[in-house]
Amino acid sequence: MSLPAGLKLFDLTGHVAVVNGASSGIGASLAGALHSCGAQVVCVARREDRLRQVAAPIGGAYVVGDVAKRDTLDAIAAKASGFFGPPDIVINAAGINIRAPAHEVRAEDWDEVMAVQLAAPLFFTQRFVGAMRDKGWGRIINIGSLSTERALPSATVYGTAKTAIWGLTRQMALDFSPWGVTVNAICPGYFETELTAPVVADTARWQRLAESTMIGRNGNLEDLHGAAIFLASNAGGYVTGQTLFVDGGFTAK
Repeated sequence: MSLPAGLKLFDLTGHVAVVNGASSGIGASLAGALHSCGAQVVCVARREDRLRQVAAPIGGAYVVGDVAKRDTLDAIAAKASGFFGPPDIVINAAGINIRAPAHEVRAEDWDEVMAVQLAAPLFFTQRFVGAMRDKGWGRIINIGSLSTERALPSATVYGTAKTAIWGLTRQMALDFSPWGVTVNAICPGYFETELTAPVVADTARWQRLAESTMIGRNGNLEDLHGAAIFLASNAGGYVTGQTLFVDGGFTAK
């Protein structure tokens, strides 16, 4: 069945996406969203059992690897490109959060969080942008956070990394846009994931956060799908260097 002209803008048929952090949470959900619009998807994460569960229902492939370990990125990228061809969509969703106030941050925690949350989006993407340049088309989506804009409790390291994602996204967009490659960031509000489990467990706080939005609820993972599909498709072809908050109006209040 032929799609109406407007919907064709969102069609990802013929494109290959690689999603890191795809074993759970936002990464897993966005892998499914891209597949639903026709993309072939390669999932990357450390936990093979979880990767199988995500990749199998969408006919995707997976690579077991740790994107924080730079000496493994060439091998991860080679494997990811071997299934369906070189990816032209990259989603950087791998996440880690070691919670501590500024006066209790340890150097090793700083290094671990920065490696995953800030360094990996750059160095992982570098492995694929050459093929995008040759094709003249590419889409890169970094995952930020409410802490990209706001200070949050016990989020010194995480919040610093996510604030830096804002700047990294702009710089990557500047350098890659002449090649037909757009780079944007999505900043989710409060969603129930493994990373937010300690917050979700505090039911009173979770309710207060819902009441802090304009919509009156915290997010469902499906609420991120539209933004990701837009930025990954031809529909978002004139949007680059931008940071989109999908937070029910939390940061607008």
